[in-house]
Amino acid sequence: MTVLTSHSEQALSTELGITKKLRDEVLMLAQLAKQAGLDGVVSSPEELVHLRRILPSDSIIVTPGVRPSDSNRDDQKRTMTPREAISSGADYLVIGRPIVANPDPRAAALSIISQMG
Repeated sequence: MTVLTSHSEQALSTELGITKKLRDEVLMLAQLAKQAGLDGVVSSPEELVHLRRILPSDSIIVTPGVRPSDSNRDDQKRTMTPREAISSGADYLVIGRPIVANPDPRAAALSIISQMG
């Protein structure tokens, strides 16, 4: 895990006492995961491009904070649409509330799939 998608740069500093830039913290945590021999990381979509530059090509990136374009961001600060996240290098997308909170979860999931195409 790198930095939660619900954390902003300000929250990183004020809530967690981390004085590094958010991106620098994410990249440092990803490097530690790589050194520890992990197969990948969990990271916000905003850091995907930067992570792909420093991680081995076979690294897995699980990406929460993915929201369809017509969806509420909820408490997520660093988000992308499904298509943007995939284009930026995500291997797996975590899309919870836009599906489970929808009155028709199946239709919501199908809509997201069509947006990815």
